[in-house]
Amino acid sequence: MLIDFEPGDYVKNPANSEWGIGQVQSIIGNKVTVNFENFGKRVINIENVKLEKIVKNTL
Repeated sequence: MLIDFEPGDYVKNPANSEWGIGQVQSIIGNKVTVNFENFGKRVINIENVKLEKIVKNTL
């Protein structure tokens, strides 16, 4: 799977929009650690959860 973001990028989880905006902390293999504003730090397997990258000027 191709990962189109890197640490520092902002993302959202469309399936859980109440989590708010998250910032990517690290990427190891298919596991992405994201710190969400309303849900805290989560390790997400991107094979199971689709994250959407957010362009900073659209926040």
